[in-house]
Amino acid sequence: MQNRTKDYFITGTDTEIGKTFTTAALLRGFAAAGLSTLGMKPIASGAEEVDGVLHNEDVDSLVAASSIKAPQEIVVPYLMRTPAAPHIVAQLENVKMDVQHIQHCYQQAQGLADVVLVEGVGGFCVPLDDDTSTVDLAQRLGLPVILVVGMRLGCINHALLTAQAIRASGLRLAAWVANTVDTEMRFFDENVEALRQRLGAPCLGVVPRLAADQVAQASQYLDLNLLK
Repeated sequence: MQNRTKDYFITGTDTEIGKTFTTAALLRGFAAAGLSTLGMKPIASGAEEVDGVLHNEDVDSLVAASSIKAPQEIVVPYLMRTPAAPHIVAQLENVKMDVQHIQHCYQQAQGLADVVLVEGVGGFCVPLDDDTSTVDLAQRLGLPVILVVGMRLGCINHALLTAQAIRASGLRLAAWVANTVDTEMRFFDENVEALRQRLGAPCLGVVPRLAADQVAQASQYLDLNLLK
């Protein structure tokens, strides 16, 4: 499909920095603008069986935030039980992850919603097997990237290195979001300003520390008009 100007790949400076929460907030923001939305998390590890169906907390959050409901095999092509790094879990559970298959699922998702947001796993450079990483996945999809920066000590270095890796892979850093991880972070505003000056992409907003069920409130801190 052509002219998919509102599809994005969402990555983060690390794991556990609010990537899923921010993706869900973005989905709510696009829906508030009158667009149908669908969130994908192609690779998820750490699933529990409920009534015969595997569930992952991050995936469930994206499903709840999406205005369109899609089959699980499209939303999360690779859902694994063990909560650990994907390439390790894949070996344990005898799963061969194929970025071409994920691309096919994304193409199916395109036909279901105006906006498809694809959330990565962990940071930007995460191994999937001995030869493939999430960089290969992002390149295969070819989507502009939104970077979620977990605001805590060390985030400037992590953010700048991630931005460098995104651009080195041939992808466009479309925007970034400052998500509060450490509420006691010293010189918070100065760190945000340092990132504004150096990342070379618009900041969609600064999201305060919120509860997991406050996705709708989080979306109000994001200005999607800054996306180009």
